[in-house]
Amino acid sequence: MAETDFSSLSALFINATLKKSPQPSHTELLIDISKQIMTKRGVKTEVIRSIDQDIAAGVYPDMTKQGWDSDAWPEIYKKVEAADILVLAGPIWLGDNSSEMKKIIERLYANSSQLNEAGQYAYYGKVGGCLITGNEDGVKHCAMNVLYSLGHIGYTIPPQADAGWIGEAGPGPSYGDKTEDGKGRVGLDNDFTNRNTTFMTYNLMHLAKMLKVNGGIPAEGNQRTLWDDGNRFGFENPEYR
Repeated sequence: MAETDFSSLSALFINATLKKSPQPSHTELLIDISKQIMTKRGVKTEVIRSIDQDIAAGVYPDMTKQGWDSDAWPEIYKKVEAADILVLAGPIWLGDNSSEMKKIIERLYANSSQLNEAGQYAYYGKVGGCLITGNEDGVKHCAMNVLYSLGHIGYTIPPQADAGWIGEAGPGPSYGDKTEDGKGRVGLDNDFTNRNTTFMTYNLMHLAKMLKVNGGIPAEGNQRTLWDDGNRFGFENPEYR
């Protein structure tokens, strides 16, 4: 079977852990699995730990224009804009995504009304996925929220675009912690997590490659610029039919 050439692609992982560097991040261990697969297949990758960055809260592209003294998001957005693939990754807290994850989604939303060269919304032609870790229930709930948010703002979501790991409910080891005997690492040999992470990673690369080769999502019937100019793409108000 011939291997697909993914060397034209780039991917950005945003780690929404609540732990500042250099504290170890369980989420980053799972990111590393996906990142290594991409790197081996020629994809240019980068990981940003959002809590290490001075990212302001809000829903505007640059929050310094809204009264904040500083905001790292405009520079991070340049990396988002350049990436073909975006993977949001984070932990479960109280059955939901972390506050950092919520903030990143809000800041992505802030730029979503900008337009690409075809006059479509900014994230058209890019693909998105997510990775979730924790030792309490909620992987599917958290992934549902992230993938809906990415799809709503314009990202294309491939099949099986999420993966995660959870341990036993309640206090206990997190992903990558040492086992009780100290001879292994919890979760790293979990076949379900490893399989889903691999499937997600390849599906992201395949779809990103398909979109890139074909010039993104076809610019027919979805261009904000033409709608604003009075072109309604054949739309008729049912009240006047």
